[in-house]
Amino acid sequence: MTRIIAIANQKGGVGKTTTAINLSAALSHLGKKVLLIDMDPQGNAGRGLGVDTTMAEKTIHEVLTGRSPIQEAVSSTFFDGLRIIPSNLRLASLEASLYANPQSEPFSLLKEALAPIRGSYDFIIIDCPPSLGVLNLNALVASDAILIPIQCEYFAMEAVAAMLSSVSNIQNSLNPDLKIEGFLLTMYDPKNPVGGEISNEVRRLFRENTFSTVIPRNQSVSESQARQLPVTSFRPTSQGAYAYFALAKELLEHAQE
Repeated sequence: MTRIIAIANQKGGVGKTTTAINLSAALSHLGKKVLLIDMDPQGNAGRGLGVDTTMAEKTIHEVLTGRSPIQEAVSSTFFDGLRIIPSNLRLASLEASLYANPQSEPFSLLKEALAPIRGSYDFIIIDCPPSLGVLNLNALVASDAILIPIQCEYFAMEAVAAMLSSVSNIQNSLNPDLKIEGFLLTMYDPKNPVGGEISNEVRRLFRENTFSTVIPRNQSVSESQARQLPVTSFRPTSQGAYAYFALAKELLEHAQE
């Protein structure tokens, strides 16, 4: 069965897109068929996999507005098991157009669009924008679970509280089956005492829902982004690559359970 996982946190700069790219790549390296959907108008998930998003004629925007079947918006990547539906700035106009032309189910557009291909992949990973608007709500309504990256720095817990409140609201109204896949500690620096404090606090509060894997601050991850490659391919023996492979294996264990 296909598992649809949204990677979301309303706070920016916590590693959502980096995690979406590298987790998707790691799962494909482990033999899984993966579709990455970029729901962020910035289009960084596509660029991180070498896709020229500015030239893409069929993106998630065309899918959600009914201008293209979802199958026609799927793009290949350098990896056999990994496909992507890219995004670009056209997606930013979706929210305004929905308010201008109200629909009965504005938050179910992605869920309905995914129905024809749901059985074609082992995992569908959705990279969400740093907000709680129409795009994020569509992603969470369409998903089986949410993975929440938490940056190991101050103010992280405030964003987590807001995110959990939003998840609760969605569970109570739009998607009662939405689960929390797990909290993922990102950008961890063992030399920074704040990182240790945040890590301990997250594990104290959410012990059962926090991934064992921690994503470290790692230069190879930054360099891989500049090369438009996942770190799992750019430098597979780096600490960053090892961490994302470990995360992928944890996710597979969750799926088996």
